[in-house]
Amino acid sequence: MKIIASDYDGTFNHGGIDDVKRDAVKRWRKAGNLFGIVSGRGAEDLIYLPERNNFEFDFLLASNGAVILNTDGTVRADSRCDGSLAKPLLEFIMSIGCDWASVHTKFRCVIDERDDERLEGEFTLETLPEIPWFNQISTILPDDEGAAKVTVAVKEHFGKVLNPLQNGRCIDIVSADMNKAKGLYNFLELIGADYDDLITVGDNINDIDMIAEFRSYAMENGVDEVKAVADYITVGITEIIEKELA
Repeated sequence: MKIIASDYDGTFNHGGIDDVKRDAVKRWRKAGNLFGIVSGRGAEDLIYLPERNNFEFDFLLASNGAVILNTDGTVRADSRCDGSLAKPLLEFIMSIGCDWASVHTKFRCVIDERDDERLEGEFTLETLPEIPWFNQISTILPDDEGAAKVTVAVKEHFGKVLNPLQNGRCIDIVSADMNKAKGLYNFLELIGADYDDLITVGDNINDIDMIAEFRSYAMENGVDEVKAVADYITVGITEIIEKELA
């Protein structure tokens, strides 16, 4: 048995998800292999993507590996950050250029400091409810350069307890010991699979840990940092499946 763990945005969903890609995944699974997604997206979003895009899957890892989901959307295992870190972290990132953040916890909490764009049910720093724990806090900057600067600043101020992961102009902040590679190790242990069973696929900076750790493919459209540590370069999932089934 082989296992493909693919990033979603820019990787499995690069150029859309068409019938050719869907059929490739079906053949992969029919041959007795597993296919799943490991994404920076939160669980509340990721769980709906297979149905919306009509593709088969065996597992989902959300929040950069912090949350392992069953196929029915229930949480199988998760990595949590101390809720007392939420407010000081949010105050810090808002002070250095962010005006929006999403806290991924038992409930999804959106903090929006933009008075003219805040939606009903969203919070400000002043109205932020008590957060007992969180899997990930995410934010978006206007451009990649701004995101890189905020990522460095968060690492400098909170690096002992939190790990900021940049993905383009997005930043996902998880516990210091969490990344996609760690989440996949946890998943392999849960299902009793071996290190050598796993194949990872990614395109952006938050994929580097899993691409460097396991046998891996980097997307041709990916950033240079990912391609530099990958075993192979690929145009997409269909090409990988054709090669691995041969």
